[in-house]
Amino acid sequence: MARQSALESPLEEAWKIIGLEAKGPLAGMEEKLALFGQFVGDWDIVEARYPQPDGTEIKGRGEIHFRWILEGRGVQDTFCMIDEKTGKVVPAGTTVRFYDPGIDAWHSVWISPRQRVVQPFVARSVKGEIVLEGKSPDGKYPEKWIFSEIRRDSFRWHSETTHDDGKKWVLTEEMQVRRKNPSS
Repeated sequence: MARQSALESPLEEAWKIIGLEAKGPLAGMEEKLALFGQFVGDWDIVEARYPQPDGTEIKGRGEIHFRWILEGRGVQDTFCMIDEKTGKVVPAGTTVRFYDPGIDAWHSVWISPRQRVVQPFVARSVKGEIVLEGKSPDGKYPEKWIFSEIRRDSFRWHSETTHDDGKKWVLTEEMQVRRKNPSS
């Protein structure tokens, strides 16, 4: 079944927010902004896995659309899942992130009305990966979101949480992601 991308909507122009969209990174900050700027574009979530406590997994597919925002000072993405029955792209949430030279790191906030979650993180480059550190949605436990195996046209994203002060980290989500138009 053919599916319609969230960006192919005839209402795309109506959804633009004046002042949000930017054409590229802020001049003079390109190097620091490249950490997340490298993802600007459209991506397919080839496989998403959500391990459950009973050992089973929920699997799915989706899309992520990254764009420059706020004069090129930040990057925002829209995370969407694909309804396997209808093929419809369903927006699940958005992440807004910006580089803060005062801490030499990125502030990142995941917002999901579907999950009723606003989740802040601080992100840094660590040994070739991008590690976002914050708390679980309930605010009780440390959580990490990690972009790894980063290549021009693909990356792995996963989240881990710990309930024992970092002695053991447990995988809670994992996604294999590929760029929609690799030649662009």
